[in-house]
Amino acid sequence: MGFDAIWISPILENIAGSYHGYHITNFNKLNPYFCTEEDLIDLISACHEKDIWVMTDVIINNVGPVGMDYRRINPFNSSDYHHDKCDISDWNNQWIVENCRVVDLPDLKQENKFVSDTLCNIYKNLIQKYNIDGIRIATSNLVPKSFLDIFRNYPGVFQTGEVFDGDAKYVADYENHLDSVTNYPLMFSIRNGFDSHLLNLEDYWLNSRKEFQHPEYATIFIENHDVDRFLHLNVNINLYINAVVFIFLWEGIPIFYYGGEQYFVGGADPYNREPLWDHYDTSTELYQMLGKINEFRKKHKIWDLEIEQRFADKNFYAFTRGNILACFTNTKSIERNIIHHDFNVGDRLCNFFDSSDCVTVSEDGINISMKDYPKVYVKQ
Repeated sequence: MGFDAIWISPILENIAGSYHGYHITNFNKLNPYFCTEEDLIDLISACHEKDIWVMTDVIINNVGPVGMDYRRINPFNSSDYHHDKCDISDWNNQWIVENCRVVDLPDLKQENKFVSDTLCNIYKNLIQKYNIDGIRIATSNLVPKSFLDIFRNYPGVFQTGEVFDGDAKYVADYENHLDSVTNYPLMFSIRNGFDSHLLNLEDYWLNSRKEFQHPEYATIFIENHDVDRFLHLNVNINLYINAVVFIFLWEGIPIFYYGGEQYFVGGADPYNREPLWDHYDTSTELYQMLGKINEFRKKHKIWDLEIEQRFADKNFYAFTRGNILACFTNTKSIERNIIHHDFNVGDRLCNFFDSSDCVTVSEDGINISMKDYPKVYVKQ
């Protein structure tokens, strides 16, 4: 499919049965249900031979669900290393968010020097030992920003932090403490836009996007292991394809959730975490398309091209990046005329997905006729 990086689950030892990796009990050992040390070395070496980077999930906020029995946690085996027990009861109160438990997971006390130093050194050593290329920091906004400032200097690799919130101003503030953030505000705009009203994307362009200092560094996506799959909420595969192509052409670092190319339809956790190995078809339309769109991104170095919104209404959305015009729809058939653009009269634009589909720029604009499939026009 043309991807050049993979993001894997947390790899440290967990409570038995915690398949997802987020219930760490031993920060000094790998999860034996996932891999041995040799397995991890072999995996990363094999990826690097194929010029694929490996990013792993890391947890710095909490430990596994051991109640108050901290003796089960290595090396944070004392109440001194954890905040007093309380549950996050108000997500608008940042003190509560940073000091209380999420789903009753004991909350690490990062202001304790032993906890702070140990977390920093554990992950620094893990990255160096296994030659890991990047990290995704789970629940970054549940950790004090003062600790993120410290932790940021240790890994020595790219880091993107999970900030699960739809408020762009709140999410964007974490750019000051991390290399990158997960762009949940964009995810919600995309899902709402393709499900019902594409003016959600214009609202993001005019308002939310301006909150980010570097939207090009944010990781962007339409689904992941914490939200219902797109196709669970809307079974229209062509809408899903529109949304997928959108994130590969928009500004940011696109992340594609495994199984999407198989059209998985899982609902809320854990049903959105379906096993992949019993069901893999490399002939699906989206599997084939992902290879093409990744190749397209690299050929045009799309990350170097300025982005500009060109048209937005309820059922049609278009933007340009250099000589590329990307068009999307959430309906079955539509025609629109784009008059706001930087092309010259007489320029010929052809659709990357269908080279026979070309339009010529006239004095009246660019006439676009679409069915329910995205179009990506390139100046010839």
